[in-house]
Amino acid sequence: MEYRIEKAVISDAPKIHRLINSYAERGTMLPRSLSEIYENIRDFFVVRESDRLVACAGLHISWSDLAEVKSLAVAEGSSHRGMGTDIVRACLDEAGVLGIPNVFCLTYVPGFFEKCGFTVVERTALPHKIWGECYRCPKYPDCDETAMMYPLQQQ
Repeated sequence: MEYRIEKAVISDAPKIHRLINSYAERGTMLPRSLSEIYENIRDFFVVRESDRLVACAGLHISWSDLAEVKSLAVAEGSSHRGMGTDIVRACLDEAGVLGIPNVFCLTYVPGFFEKCGFTVVERTALPHKIWGECYRCPKYPDCDETAMMYPLQQQ
């Protein structure tokens, strides 16, 4: 079945919320409140298969030279079909259009992001302001995510 990647619309917020929090319940993603999804709906891309939302990811701008790919989630039964790679590519393309030279992520799946062209960096290489959400994480302050960077300026 074919899928398409689109910018999220307001009616996608509850579906994005459920998808992200299904991973958060397993401890593999930071939980997001529904209000946070609504407030940041413009950050999100979604993957649709027919009328069903099967994946999401956000590109969140941190500063003039830095953005984050966050909340990447693919529904059970839809993984290993290229959706994750394609939605990350959509985020990177948007960062390029916006003129943002560096995109980072924090992940428990560094192998996936390496396949997308990201490289591992020391967390200390990232500015302190990106850690603003960490206090909500149940693993705070003992973060075990891998920090990774994708430098667009070399493209």
